[in-house]
This record gives sequence, C-alpha cells and structure tokens, in this order.
Amino acid sequence: MKQASPSVRRMLSNRARQRGASLLEGIAYLGIAALVVLGAVSLLTNAFGSAKSNQTTEEVVALRTAVRKLYAGQSYNDANMQANLITARAIPNTLVIAGNALSNSWSGVVTVASTAANTFNVTYNNVPQDVCISAVSGANGWTQIARDAAGGGAVVAFPVTATAAATLCNAANNTIVFTAN
Repeated sequence: MKQASPSVRRMLSNRARQRGASLLEGIAYLGIAALVVLGAVSLLTNAFGSAKSNQTTEEVVALRTAVRKLYAGQSYNDANMQANLITARAIPNTLVIAGNALSNSWSGVVTVASTAANTFNVTYNNVPQDVCISAVSGANGWTQIARDAAGGGAVVAFPVTATAAATLCNAANNTIVFTAN
C-alpha cells in the first residue's frame, strides 16, 4: 500500500482538527440566535397589539350597526337594549357573553345602553392605552367619544386626531364611551 506524502498527511491532520466548532463560535452562534428570537418576539407582540386594536374597532362598529339595524325607525329609549342584542344574536363573536353581560379581551365590561330617545352608548372598560389610542384615533360615525359616562374629555370632532386620542386615553387602562344616534 502506498503511503501518503507529508504534505497530504498535514492537510488531513488539519482537517481532523477543524471538525468541531470552537467554544467562541458556539457562543457567537447562540448570541445571534437569541437576537433573532428576540426580534421575532418583538414583532409578534406589536402584531398582536395591532390585531387587538383592530378587533376592538370592529367590535364597536359592529355593535353600533347592530343597534341601528335592530332599532331601525324606532326610538333608542329601551332599558333592555343589550339584552335584546344578545337575544337577537347581534353581538360580535369576539365578545364574551355571560347571561346579559358582555366582556372584552381584557376582561373589561362592555355595555350597550340607550341614553336618550335618539342616542345610545357603547362603553368599553379596561382598554389598554395603546389599544385605546389606536381605536379612538381616526374613529368616525360617532356623535361623541368620551373617557367616562359623564362625558369627561369628550371628543366631538371627527376623525379624531392622534393628539386628541392620546389625551382621551391617558391611563394605563381606559374606559371609552362611544355615543351614536
């Protein structure tokens, strides 16, 4: 059998030593992998926050549409408005229904109630600040949006500017009262 030359033996010996990754290469790989994972988590968190904001806007508009449809040509002066919406199965599937009570994604109470003969409120409680600002900003089709049932910090100019939305949604968890006619 023919024996390998010294240069070939050195090359084979170097390849044998280069088979595994060094500790520094392993640490660098783990560091890069951690950065990629953190970036992905950050993007997912932002995406979920945006999705919750869109969901809230869709729920509020769906409730407004349901009330207008159920009470077409009638006065909104009905103490049983929310119960009637539940019975008519006009509540968005994303809201939790327990008896005649509704709750949102953050376990906040949602109410739909008449305020006078020609207006009604859709009230969302426990809404996170970022979702509140996104839901209120650019809202249209309402007569007023306020931070409480007494009309505190009410916005009546539509679409709502980002500054007005940030002023209205100034707490970590907010109550938003949408009024329509």
